[in-house]
Amino acid sequence: MEEAIHRALTLGFERIAAWSKLLDEINVFPVADGDTGRNLLVSLSALRQFDKGREETIRRLLISARGNSGNIAARFFSRFINADSIGAIPEAARLGRDMAWQAVHDPVPGTMLTVFDELVEVLGKDTVKLDDQSVTEVISHLEKTVRSTPELLPRLRSAGVVDSGALGMYIFFEGYFFSLFGKAAEFRPVTAIFKDMLTVSPSFSEGRVEGYCVDTVVHLAGRSQERIGKLSECWESVSVIPHNDFLKVHLHTTDREAVRKEIEALGNIVGWSDDNLGMQVARFRHQKTLGCIHIMTDAAGSVTREDSDTFGLTLLDSYITVGDRSLPETLFSPSELYKCMREGVKVSTSQASIFERHQHYQSVLNQHDRILYLCVGSVFTGNYDVAMEWKQTNDPDDRLTVIDTTAASGRLGAIAILTARFSTNTDDPNTVIEFANRAVCDCEEYVFLDKLQYLAAGGRLSKTSAFFGDMLHMKPIISPTAEGAKKVGVVRDRDGQLRFAFRRLGASIKKDSEAFIMLQYSDNRSWVEETVMKEVKRRYPFAEVKLQPLSLTSGAHMGPGTWAVAFLPGDDKRIEQG
Repeated sequence: MEEAIHRALTLGFERIAAWSKLLDEINVFPVADGDTGRNLLVSLSALRQFDKGREETIRRLLISARGNSGNIAARFFSRFINADSIGAIPEAARLGRDMAWQAVHDPVPGTMLTVFDELVEVLGKDTVKLDDQSVTEVISHLEKTVRSTPELLPRLRSAGVVDSGALGMYIFFEGYFFSLFGKAAEFRPVTAIFKDMLTVSPSFSEGRVEGYCVDTVVHLAGRSQERIGKLSECWESVSVIPHNDFLKVHLHTTDREAVRKEIEALGNIVGWSDDNLGMQVARFRHQKTLGCIHIMTDAAGSVTREDSDTFGLTLLDSYITVGDRSLPETLFSPSELYKCMREGVKVSTSQASIFERHQHYQSVLNQHDRILYLCVGSVFTGNYDVAMEWKQTNDPDDRLTVIDTTAASGRLGAIAILTARFSTNTDDPNTVIEFANRAVCDCEEYVFLDKLQYLAAGGRLSKTSAFFGDMLHMKPIISPTAEGAKKVGVVRDRDGQLRFAFRRLGASIKKDSEAFIMLQYSDNRSWVEETVMKEVKRRYPFAEVKLQPLSLTSGAHMGPGTWAVAFLPGDDKRIEQG
């Protein structure tokens, strides 16, 4: 039974992952900063790793919690996951609900807290015995609860949407309970259930917001209740979660340095993140230009979440695991990844489950009329086959087009970004598909590795070869192709890498070309920006040059010090049109 419950927890998380972008798009409470989906993914990622044990999962939940929604949800699940049988679920939900209400200094009904309240109420009914019949009543009750959130929060009513966190919990519990009772094939599209409450009203506006959303973990040097109590008095949206000798703190402030000093007085800071609320609100208010066909691609291409917002893309994440921590790749800190790799920490990558990928396809199909999925090359992953198999059964109207780009990293990113831009300048989806196919043929990429040891660590090269290669200062150059990552050269130093790069650019791009050139960095942004980018701009003054972080799927295998160049010649004016 425990295995079934663990699977249900994972499946619930994967449901949130598939709908996280929508959760961000309707996140207007307490401020319109569009991060609820992201925060829930970061905060609840430990639910995918239940094999680490219940206590370790609880620890990861509490210290990884991010944002108001993430901290509240983490407190709930720190008790809810103790249910080891169906009969234990009602009590675990009650204990979790009680913990969730204590997660913030000023809890507000109309949020996920109300969903937890109503979950406890419906599970406490004599008529609900938690079987395959009554579970439908539970989900129906939670649906009504989510629909009621605008009645409880005037801000939601003004925006014309349900509460983002409440919807996230509904999505989770539908996945959780339907998984337990074999109803996973009966999911109804979220867009069909709440169709009139998932678009922010054009008349809704957010005032000027300043300050930072801070999440930090401190190893207590000596518990000081007086100092801990002051946190709630001095700052806003405060959540303080003690766990053994650690303290997890979430708060909003206009003076993050003052907060840091106050936290440092409690002990040693072992984790810190701060989001600029003003910038997040500005991005939320930005009106996105929608294309005639929605573009979806894999995050294995060097495309960031910011690009996703700017160009209206949907990204499908793989997962990065560093030590005991696993996150969707676009949510993992690049600096943390490369630091850990240099320190010898074990790093690996993994695909999202087939269920999660299927949920992503369904989510996008439910939200857009036509979709073009620019899939990472089939030689690198099985994503293309998974998508095509799902399409045969679930896309009778042929609304989803899937292209095997044969690409990864920057080549895939360049194809996706340019196709998304092109889609905003035409009314014909078929023209966009033609553009994408031409870009697949014309786009090139060269990746310059610094050391071979990281390929060896991932099993892609023998350790002996890596040792002698590094000892001889060999720096291989590879290019992602339809046949895989093809070795195209070897040099001894950065000067050799630059000479190779400019030879390849010169062979394909004229000096006055309006080409698109993407330069990617790992942990060497300064060098790429100040040396490579400056010279590229000097040689190709009419080209569009984009500086971009290397996808972490690539970075996890190729290691720190890697950089790359991907480019699409613009001589036929296709770039200008895009």
